[in-house]
Amino acid sequence: MPLPNQFRKFLEETGVIARFTGNYFSQVARPRWEWAEFARQCYLIGYNSLPLVGLTGFIMGLVLTMQLRPSLVNYGVESQLPVMVGIAIVREIGPVITALIFAGKIASSMGAELGSMKVTEQIDAMEVSGTNPFKYLVVTRVAASTVMLPVLVLLGDGISLLGSWIGVNIRSVTSFTLFFRQVVDNFAFGDVLPAYIKTWFFGFAVGVIGCYKGYTSSKGTEGVGRAANSAVVLASIVIFIIDLIVVQVTDVLGLN
Repeated sequence: MPLPNQFRKFLEETGVIARFTGNYFSQVARPRWEWAEFARQCYLIGYNSLPLVGLTGFIMGLVLTMQLRPSLVNYGVESQLPVMVGIAIVREIGPVITALIFAGKIASSMGAELGSMKVTEQIDAMEVSGTNPFKYLVVTRVAASTVMLPVLVLLGDGISLLGSWIGVNIRSVTSFTLFFRQVVDNFAFGDVLPAYIKTWFFGFAVGVIGCYKGYTSSKGTEGVGRAANSAVVLASIVIFIIDLIVVQVTDVLGLN
């Protein structure tokens, strides 16, 4: 019985992405490393994404605190508000929301940039000139996104907690030191480590998918737009899948 066309295309693209990822690992292990381009990509990917991540994190912490307060007041546990918001942000909301914002900005940018280079034959010109375009364009971008997303998540979590502190002080008065002491003192090993580790996988997935869609795009300007759009959609789906897998693994290991 033949497979449905959509399922067959899904399997084919999964295989191509797996081969693309394997090519990344084979290239990253070979000299010579493009350190200057890697540093430039870290700046473009990390520093330029910080304002959006910071703004999103601040609003997220503020709104989450204001939404949770009435429920906690009804149950008489309003004093636990900093603890609940802190754990929710660090364990789940912060990494996932930051990764989705990152995917929307970076995956689309990579898809559009590399797609434009592909359709205008700049990548072919690099091959003719003796430059390894995969190592220069793909390896540096994937490595930079893998490194910078965990940094952005840490900064985003901190800004979210700052927004939460401001939200707490809208209706009551809590010192900055007391608020953060409550949050930090109630963190457990299983709250921080799995949440931080999965951000590396999020960053790697966003980089690979964004570069893959752009590097393999075709059909002129229409293909560039399609590559940017599909990169965001696929990267967002993969982020949720990775998050689901991490939750299951941490549950099996007893880290929840």
